[in-house]
Parts: sequence; structure tokens; C-alpha cells
Amino acid sequence: MGVRKRETADARKEANKSIAFAKLNNCPTSPRKMRLVADLVRGQKVELALNILRFSSKEASRKLEKLLLSAINNWQQKNSEESLEEAGLFVKEIRVDGGMMLKRLRPAPQGRAHRIRKRSNHVTIVLGAINNNTQSN
Repeated sequence: MGVRKRETADARKEANKSIAFAKLNNCPTSPRKMRLVADLVRGQKVELALNILRFSSKEASRKLEKLLLSAINNWQQKNSEESLEEAGLFVKEIRVDGGMMLKRLRPAPQGRAHRIRKRSNHVTIVLGAINNNTQSN
């Protein structure tokens, strides 16, 4: 490996140290309902986002809270020498995409049948860190 390639790889690794993510695939909730909760925490600091999710009455908030805790844990695994309070973690990006759809039939009048679509979704949370060193410059 060349010197320039190694330097760019090291720079990319250093940039990725401040980012952590977690994914939840095939969550059995419709994407529309999950997006309502995801919009509440997008761009928020991690502590505030956890409080919002903990006290929300929606069922999707329980799953997002668990996913956010997983993303925080992933960040701690990457940055074991840094403290969580000083890093200033925030929800940089949260995406809710449609997942697999189960198709079922429900009986309807006069011998007909209606299709029931049981939707699922994929959620991706990306956490970013605000470093104190970059803020002061």
C-alpha cells in the first residue's frame, strides 16, 4: 500500500471515529408510524432524545429507544478512551425505510377477499459527536 493511500485511509478512520450507527431491520411497525417518532428525535442531543423516547406513549418509541442505546454503546466501543458527557453526541441522521410486507387475505362480502398488507420497516440511526476541540477553533 502506498503512503498516500495509507494516509487517506488513516484520515478516513479518524473521521469515522466520531460517528457511530445502529440498524434495526424488519421491525413489525408501519414506516409511517415509526417516522412520527423518528421526527421527534432527529437532530437532538442523545440525553434529550432518550428522555423524549422514554416518556413517549407510542409503541415505536420503545424500539427506537433500544436502538439509540445500541448506537451509543457502539460509539463507546469505538471511543473507549473518551467520556460520553464530553463528546456531545447527537442524532446526526435517522432514516426509516420500508421493509418486507406480509400480504394476507381478509374475507369480504359476496365471496370476495381484501388484501391486508402488514408492513415493516428498517431504521438506521447515525450518531455524531461534537468535539470541544473543533468548537473552540
